Amino acid sequence: MVSDALANANLLERIGHLSRTEEKIGDLYPAQWAALRYLSQANRFSRTPMALTRYLSTTRGTTSQTLMALERKGYITRKPSKRDKRAVDIDITRKGRSLLENDPILHLVTTIQTALGKDSARLRVQLSLILESLVRANDGRRFGECHTCRHFRRDGGSAYKTPHFCGLLEVGLSDGDSEKICVEQESRPAA
Repeated sequence: MVSDALANANLLERIGHLSRTEEKIGDLYPAQWAALRYLSQANRFSRTPMALTRYLSTTRGTTSQTLMALERKGYITRKPSKRDKRAVDIDITRKGRSLLENDPILHLVTTIQTALGKDSARLRVQLSLILESLVRANDGRRFGECHTCRHFRRDGGSAYKTPHFCGLLEVGLSDGDSEKICVEQESRPAA
């Protein structure tokens, strides 16, 4: 008899496979969709090739090829970082943002909302716990939302004329920044 946990793992894998199959429609491959999605969710400190490599758990070469393809297709721009002369910052172009409005993953979003309704929030919590466990087991980074980080200071950016502050990077954060995912995110200690 198959355990519930194994059955759930198989279902998640199958859902992921079917979701990626839809991504082959259009001029992007699944890895390019994943990169574009990440870049749309990442804060300004995390839209770098290195952060993308860590998030996707891939090689620098694969990330480089993915970014070159997205840039060639006009979906992103890359420019030298103002914070670190050795780094590159990536931005999504208007064309890239327009493409994301028709992201194939939105079909999965609709399916989840239809199937679960209000329970989709509970599913998110459970899937986040599973992801966190897998990330920890693989010595990876969590990439959580900024406002859930132990370095986040709500209403602490008055010196920067911003509503919030990052204690790790010592920079002001907007409300929009606080909702984005960050490569530097560290969970708050359990109370």
